[in-house]
Amino acid sequence: MEKLLLLAAIISGSLVLVVIFFVIKEAIPIFVHNGVRFVTAGGWDQDISKAWASVEPMWRFGALPVIVGTFIATGGALILTFILGIGCSIFLAELAPDAIRSPVEAIIRLLAGIPSVVFGLIGLMIVVPLIMDWFISDELALKYIKIVPLDGQSLLAGILVLTFMILPFFITVAVDALRAVPKTYKEASLALGVNGWRTIVKVVIPVATPGIVAGIVLASGRAVGEAIALSMVAGAMAFMPDPSHGAVFFLEPIRTMASAIVDNKETMGAETVETALFAIGSLLLLVSVLLSLTARITFNRFQKRVMGMVE
Repeated sequence: MEKLLLLAAIISGSLVLVVIFFVIKEAIPIFVHNGVRFVTAGGWDQDISKAWASVEPMWRFGALPVIVGTFIATGGALILTFILGIGCSIFLAELAPDAIRSPVEAIIRLLAGIPSVVFGLIGLMIVVPLIMDWFISDELALKYIKIVPLDGQSLLAGILVLTFMILPFFITVAVDALRAVPKTYKEASLALGVNGWRTIVKVVIPVATPGIVAGIVLASGRAVGEAIALSMVAGAMAFMPDPSHGAVFFLEPIRTMASAIVDNKETMGAETVETALFAIGSLLLLVSVLLSLTARITFNRFQKRVMGMVE
């Protein structure tokens, strides 16, 4: 049995290494021809169109807009997720009666299993029209029409949909982290006359912080790699929102790295376009690996801290 498990582990690890090697091998030509420019220059949509239509191979690509779009959408979603999720997690782990806790946790688990395309459809049918009706007047749309179309498919829509998608993952991990805090710590705090709320804030949350951070990191990994939902609601345009536009910044369209791959699948007949998409894939792979390592290191520290307290 042990040999079979070892063989399965070797095969799985080998397949992962083969995939990583293949993606990097296909991406190398882009980095050779562009160097650092690939991640510091703009013009992604135009570069893809030119490379697809050109008879001669065109190796000039700038992926900065999709990189920026990925990180601002993910960052905004993580901020909202933490604000909403930490309160929900504390309620479920420390305050909610069983009659409420059980059905709410069941709903959260159900939400975590919903396909991303469903979230994208909900965002396209509900979130995008609401943004268009509430925040984008005809005058505002006309004012920016020469710069970028404002039609509700935007950074804000992407942030909201991403938040709905990753919130269940964060809540699940955060609740487990809060429940893992030894009861003796809470009992000692209460015995000293500290009220329940201050015990949660001053004792439970600080001890559970590494686990909560691990939940944020895992949620960010899901957000960074999301493609379908963001392709449906975020505008599918490699445009970098301009902070000088004020609140309109959130109403401008974006394209993320993952959605850039999905949106340009029709152009993969051109060798240079294929290589550019693999280069985007290699960047996504790098970010995913870094996030996974960070989550693993953080969670291991949390486990060691909790085990040390129990002992």
